[in-house]
Parts: sequence; C-alpha cells; structure tokens
Amino acid sequence: MSEMKDSNVKWIGKIPYEWGVNRLRYVCDMKTGGTPDDKYGINTDEDGYPWITAQDMNETYKIQEYSQYIDQDAIKKCKYKLFPSKSILLVCIASVGKLGLIKEKAYSNQQITALMPNNMVNEEYLLYFIQSISHKTIADASSSVVPIVNTTYLKDIVCLMPSKKEQKLISAFLNNKIEKIDNILKDLNDQIVLLNDYKKALITETVTKGLNSNAKMKDSGIDWIGNIPKHWSVNRINNICKLKGRIGWQGLTTDEYIDEGPYLITGVDFSNGSIDWNNCEHVSEWRYRQATDIQIKENDLLITKDGTVGKIAIVQNCPEKVTLNSGVLLIRCLKNTYINRFLYYILYSNEFWHWFEITNLGATTITHLYQNIFAKFLVALPDIKEQQEIVDYLDKKCQEIDELIEDKQQQIEKMEKYKKSLIYEYVTGKKRVKGAEELYG
Repeated sequence: MSEMKDSNVKWIGKIPYEWGVNRLRYVCDMKTGGTPDDKYGINTDEDGYPWITAQDMNETYKIQEYSQYIDQDAIKKCKYKLFPSKSILLVCIASVGKLGLIKEKAYSNQQITALMPNNMVNEEYLLYFIQSISHKTIADASSSVVPIVNTTYLKDIVCLMPSKKEQKLISAFLNNKIEKIDNILKDLNDQIVLLNDYKKALITETVTKGLNSNAKMKDSGIDWIGNIPKHWSVNRINNICKLKGRIGWQGLTTDEYIDEGPYLITGVDFSNGSIDWNNCEHVSEWRYRQATDIQIKENDLLITKDGTVGKIAIVQNCPEKVTLNSGVLLIRCLKNTYINRFLYYILYSNEFWHWFEITNLGATTITHLYQNIFAKFLVALPDIKEQQEIVDYLDKKCQEIDELIEDKQQQIEKMEKYKKSLIYEYVTGKKRVKGAEELYG
C-alpha cells in the first residue's frame, strides 16, 4: 500500500499520496436542459434525438434505453442544448442525485444538468465518483422543500484525481464488478416478480374455486369470476357490506393537519395490508365528529379510491379515534355475511382487477374507484365456515411466500450496500486496483 495523505475533505479522509484534488469546474463543463412547450415534438416513435428524464435513470448508472425522443423541428424552434456523448446526466431538481452516463448525443428537461468531462478525467471514473458522493454532498446541498442543486454548487465539488491511466483501471474494474452485481440484482428482482405473480394467482384460484378440487362447479355468469363451486353464491358487494367514504364537501386540506388529535388515514398510510399509524396525520376533534359514518373501528377493511387505486388494508391496533380522508373508502361487513380477511383476499386477487379493467373499458390511466360503481362489484362467497378454511390456508401460504420475498429483498439491500461501498472504496483510493501503484514509477 502506498503512502497516504489527507484529502482535506472530512468525509473522504486520507487518499493515496499520488492522487490530486480538483474542483469539478476544472474537469468538466456543465449544461442544464430545458422544458419543452407541450405543442412541440416529444414523441415515443424514435424520431430524433433521445429525450432524457429522471425516469430513464436506474441503479445501473448507464442510460441505454430511452422512452422518449425529440424531433428536429422542436429542436430548431426551442433551441435546446445538445448534450454530447459520454456526458454524465445528473438530476438536480426533485429526485436529486439520480445519474447516468449517455453513450450518444441527447437532450433533457430542466431537471437535469449534464457534466461533460474534459481530457483530464475519464468519463466512467467521474460517473462512479459522482455516484459515490451523490448520497451525501449533493443531497446535502439543498435545504428547500423541493430539493435543488445549482451548477454554482456543483462546480465547487471536490473531485479526486488519480492519473488518467489509473482512472481507466478503476473504471474497468468497477464496470466488471458492477455488471456482475447488477445481474444478481436483476435475477433477485425477477424472482420477486415471479413470487408476487404466484401469490396473486394462488389467491385468485382459491377465492374463486375453493380448496376442494373435487367440488362440483357451475358457471357464475360473471366474466371476471368464471366457474365457481356449485354451492357458492354470488352477491353484490353493497348487499353484504356498508360502503362509506368522506363526502366531498367535507374533504380535509393539509392546512387542517395538527400535531395531536384523532388520526387521519390517507392513501399514503397503507403498508403491506395494514395501516402505518406512525405515518398518519391528525385532525381536530370536531372534524372527527363531523363524519360519524367513517369513524374507524378495529378490523375495518379499507381500500384506496384515488391516486394509487386498490391498495387495501385491514385495521389492526386501532387508536381510539380515527377518521378517513376523501381518498379512502370504508368497507364494513353487514349481518355476518363474510369474513373480512376473505374479502381482503378477493380485493387483492385478479378477480377484482379483472372487474376493474372491464368496468373501465381497458383504460390505461385510471385514477378513481367510484363508490357507486364499486357497489355493483359482484363477489362469489361460500359459507362462513368454508371462508375461514380458505383464509387459514391462504394466510399460511401467503406467509411462506412473503418470507421468501423478504429474504430476496434483504439480499437486494445487502447487494446494493456492497455495490455502493465498492464504488466508494475504489474512487477514494481506500482500495487500489491491481497494478495501480506501479503506474507512478
């Protein structure tokens, strides 16, 4: 190991003696993108240059696929800045710190600043260095409600400078390592998708066909349900439960949120089939009392009807006083016709989503579940005893699947931490690639 010296940057600490320190302003030029007029040519037809947004950036740090393009006519009229190939695109507004390297010329919106390396620095080394500091230096740069990092700040960021040859060695080493890590991450994420698909298919099959494979079947007469056991019945959801939501004119605004008082459930408080009470806002006593129909009780079933439609939760560990905002619908059982958890599984299943798609005529952008339409949703029900048997079975099977998913997620977290640690260690000289020290004679 070569001699080390102080970098004079607190969070970096010591660096190899041979390495230099410079400011970003001296190793790259910077340009910020622009926001186009809606009437000008952003398209998905691969017509023109790639149009990069934050959504095109991922954990691979290399931008290789594009969802949008900008045509030549729009470029002429709007005078956008063209980013050259080998530019590093950094998101500096809102999703601060996301970044990626482009291999061909491209344009972007105003969220993005392009770092265009000069001959002092290898573009892939700079990409990895920027990644290593994005979680700290860049994210820490903003104190505004909407995070913003301006170019003046970027230009003053310290960049570590090994020799150009060592930069290339570091880049090649990290490219190889990270490709292998990303392949593992992709495989793990693919496994999670398959497990979730299997879980939904299992639930769908069980809540429509039951547990007895030898049961006599009949046509339910319902497109989204199909055949069901002969002894099951079909009913509209509003005949077996009470559906209640907050009346529009009683809707709450964020200005009414307070630090203490009755709990308010919104769509963002749903977490893995439960309500995250620590995330809930609070409202005044009179607002709670204003809407008695949506005063929440233990074991109530809830579904989101705005924004991300169809998130479901069963209320557990319910505080004394809880109400709903307008984006959430209460589903409360009538006359002991079903078990809450059985209906929970129905709403989780493809049975519900097939109905939802049919009802909305295949619309791709659906942002609302209308209460009066949902009231007509048809469900197939066995008797209470069989419902409980199905619930017990699905609880056990879903727990097994969820444990497998959790294990995969933990593996992903470990790999992501290892990936970031690996990059940090090599771009700050804490570890050196083979043959690096010999480059300096």
